[in-house]
Amino acid sequence: MSGFDALPAGWERWSDAEERVVLVYRPDVFDADGFPAPCLPTLYLTHSRRNRRPGGRTPTAEEAWYVRLFLEPEVGTDPEAFETRERAVAGAVDLAERFADGTIDYRELYQVPRPAYLDRLDELTGREP
Repeated sequence: MSGFDALPAGWERWSDAEERVVLVYRPDVFDADGFPAPCLPTLYLTHSRRNRRPGGRTPTAEEAWYVRLFLEPEVGTDPEAFETRERAVAGAVDLAERFADGTIDYRELYQVPRPAYLDRLDELTGREP
């Protein structure tokens, strides 16, 4: 059991590397026809901050793990920090659950509203617009 077995419906694990895990929501509809592919809701679980440059230094064991939800490349939640990978996995599952049950108001994450897109996302996630 990986800890990701409890992901809510619609969430899938796209990758699970030692230093980074990527979870995505409904990749079957974010295909540029139904919904824009860059808007695929994505959860990143990373050891140290996500904005590290590729090929940079390896994080130390003491560095935190971070979980963050992105709705688009520049639109997302603030990162949540965890002391261990196991706690970060639990935090990622919790964040996915909060997205799925409507606790996260993704409309509030947008500085420039996109009403038509957000109405369609409401329909997809079963929320009232």
